[in-house]
Amino acid sequence: MPFRTIFPACVLAYAFTSNMAFADTINVAVASNFTAPAKVIAANFEGQTGHEVELSFGSSGKFYAQISNGAPFEVFLSADQAKPEALIKEDLALAESRFTYAEGQLALWSADPEKVDPLGKILDEDDFNRLAMANPKLAPYGLAALQTLETLELVDKTQTKWVTGNNIAQTFQYVDTSNADIGFVALSQITQNNKITHGSVWIIPDEFYLPIRQDAVLMKSAERNAAAQEFLDYLKSDEAHQVIQSYGYKIQ
Repeated sequence: MPFRTIFPACVLAYAFTSNMAFADTINVAVASNFTAPAKVIAANFEGQTGHEVELSFGSSGKFYAQISNGAPFEVFLSADQAKPEALIKEDLALAESRFTYAEGQLALWSADPEKVDPLGKILDEDDFNRLAMANPKLAPYGLAALQTLETLELVDKTQTKWVTGNNIAQTFQYVDTSNADIGFVALSQITQNNKITHGSVWIIPDEFYLPIRQDAVLMKSAERNAAAQEFLDYLKSDEAHQVIQSYGYKIQ
């Protein structure tokens, strides 16, 4: 076989094995409200880079505790700003890597398409049995739910009907399985391609609660992990922003 036909094949083989050699695995802790867009973003990133993204989903509070105790996460996508800031103060995360990747929106939702009116009057009319919300002490969306009820002066009126989840994923399950007939959820959990997927909803006005700014941060242990930094850079891209916004988040 002539040398000129072998050479291109060798080059292609070398290029392929070289790319594989530089591929890496990134362990990412993701706030449960960001589950759906994180899966899409990670798949797109893997397809473009060859890196593998291992996603773990849960409450930001639990991830913060795990990271503080040595859990080997390299990137943290929190549901708030406080926990990445705390990790930076503990010298576990890099201050210069921190940025807001999404701003969450709160919604009052029911799996019943006729249950929740577009203005949320159901809360004051008391026409429900159980109201699900995430624990305000653990989950930013739970705190936003509490702030909403305080704004509406409905804490005392509704409190006996509260069903509290450890995180927003559990809260969503309470409503989705009808263990609670209405609940405060992340808009992202019921939105896809900029449309409400099912049920009935009141999108809570922004002025009813403090902004839910969700920050990403790189762990100090991953300071030299180029793949982890690439993933954070991709999260800032227009392509990733389109995915994030399609699930009902805002971009600052």
